[in-house]
Amino acid sequence: MNIIITDKSHTIHAHTICQAIEAAAQVRGTGIAKRSPEYIISKIQNGNAVIALEGTTFAGFCYIETWSHDKFVANSGLIVVPEFRNQGLAKRIKQVVFEHSRTKYPTAKIFSITTGLAVMKLNSTLGYKPVTFSELTNESSFWKGCQTCKNYDVLQRTSESMCLCTGMLFDPKSELSNNSEKVKEKTFLRLKSIKQSLFLKKNKK
Repeated sequence: MNIIITDKSHTIHAHTICQAIEAAAQVRGTGIAKRSPEYIISKIQNGNAVIALEGTTFAGFCYIETWSHDKFVANSGLIVVPEFRNQGLAKRIKQVVFEHSRTKYPTAKIFSITTGLAVMKLNSTLGYKPVTFSELTNESSFWKGCQTCKNYDVLQRTSESMCLCTGMLFDPKSELSNNSEKVKEKTFLRLKSIKQSLFLKKNKK
């Protein structure tokens, strides 16, 4: 199974991708806004997507959206076709698109809104934290993308403050802070170990 960043050669799969997204939305009954083939093609052509292929057979897909002048990035439309499910493929796709997002937009906050428990678990392993919608992009065009979701009326009634989806956010600044604390902790433990060793050697003498 190959999971790769898309280029224009993958536009032949656009209609299949749209059909797979729509079918998954119907089965799930919530979430996953519809996207047109033209929209998916634009993501494929500019390299803002990853695709999973078994030979030439389409197996899965996920694309990147940018908002608020690239301050926010969303990994959207994660889909695995039925015959390739239960093999850990969704997790692999999510990992690749996440790493691609961080490489292409290193300072952006990466967010996700989903009703799927499996996606929430995947997000958590990547460092996403649950947040309120107020911490996500405030661009109206993002929320307009939810118009094709059957729960859009809930979003409207709450003035785009909540819905059945859960918002999750990865903040690279938080990760840098966490990494800094981890480095400090490791340094402290190493110095403590060295001091203990020196103390033991001194007492032996």
